[in-house]
Amino acid sequence: MKDLNLEKTIELLNTIMEFELAGVVRYTHYSLMVTGPNRIPIVDFFKTQASESLLHAQQAGEILTGIGGHPSQRIAPIEESYQHSVSDLLKESLNHEQEALDMYKRLLETVENASVYLEEYTRGMIGTEELHTIELRKMLRDFS
Repeated sequence: MKDLNLEKTIELLNTIMEFELAGVVRYTHYSLMVTGPNRIPIVDFFKTQASESLLHAQQAGEILTGIGGHPSQRIAPIEESYQHSVSDLLKESLNHEQEALDMYKRLLETVENASVYLEEYTRGMIGTEELHTIELRKMLRDFS
């Protein structure tokens, strides 16, 4: 086992926390912008994503404080495209989930072989984010 790079782990967990909190705002905004005949299930989907982003931020924050870090009170920047078709919202969601996946992969590189718990947590989050990207790609198929 290698030594855990605490400073880098705390930095990455803070970045993840800020990004997941931005996801709460992003997905809440999306849920408000959906129109059309398929509005209800898509609104529910975005609301679920917002709740899950909050849970992910809380999980990262719990680990962060557990290893001696101080959680940020910021959220990651959110770009407003002003494009609100369902297709546009789903494409932006896919980009957001891919970015989250990349962050968790960076965390895995940092904690791998240094902490079994952090490695397992991170692998689980990578699996969750991969599943989100699969679902979003399936949802986008009708728009291609």
